Amino acid sequence: MKNPRVPLAGVIGWPISHSKSPRIHGYWLSQHDVAGHYVPLGIAPEDFTEMMQQLPKLGFVGANVTIPHKEAALELATEVTPRAKMIGAANTLEFLPDGGFRADNTDGIGFINNLRQRAPDWDAGAGPALVLGAGGASRAVLWSLLDAGVPEILLANRTRARADALRTEFGDRISVIDWSKISDATAESALVVNTTSLGMSGQPPLEITLHCAPDALVTDLVYAPLTTDLLQQAQDKGLRTVDGLGMLLHQAVPGFEAWFGVRPEVDDTLRGVVLK
Repeated sequence: MKNPRVPLAGVIGWPISHSKSPRIHGYWLSQHDVAGHYVPLGIAPEDFTEMMQQLPKLGFVGANVTIPHKEAALELATEVTPRAKMIGAANTLEFLPDGGFRADNTDGIGFINNLRQRAPDWDAGAGPALVLGAGGASRAVLWSLLDAGVPEILLANRTRARADALRTEFGDRISVIDWSKISDATAESALVVNTTSLGMSGQPPLEITLHCAPDALVTDLVYAPLTTDLLQQAQDKGLRTVDGLGMLLHQAVPGFEAWFGVRPEVDDTLRGVVLK
């Protein structure tokens, strides 16, 4: 590393005690015997701008950002990657030698790499994808699916206006459908993606009936519980499924490589560490 000090990185949020990122990066630091540290940083919104100036002076080479700082990080960045600009939020920051920082968003590639690892025979061009939800996670998923070559995306959100707005931004490969039609839409979908919090522990259920073809793939960004009702329904019908934990793990890879100089791998041992 060019930095003469032991490199530091961390995850910035408010609150931050729930974050699993320290477990992920701590595992990789130990696995690869890297001289570095990754720590949780609870920073209030009113202190965020000042801390982004102070962290490099303390030896930080970069950081992850989570709620509520993902949009603020994008606005303050010296450099912004095209995908972060399109997604409209940042989650991975790299401090630059001459000051300032580069903002990236790795959620989309985390999503796609999770699909490719857990369902290696998945074909992006096989048919339409049904995406449920129009929040920040949906933006990352839309970007990644379009980039991967999915021919059409059926997008549904409980508030249709938000889905219509995303179609305007992302283009005419997206078709907006009413939330009441999501069960019917699964019949023509090669991929079904839940990006909402519905089905998460403590949240209302996702009310949907799958009518997918036998070769369809169903994935849920929710990973608490690991097997959601959506995934259980898909498994009961003999469909392939991918849980949401891998997206969290894969999105962390580019940051670790940029900060510590080693490209880590996502494996079953890491999944076990994070699930403890």
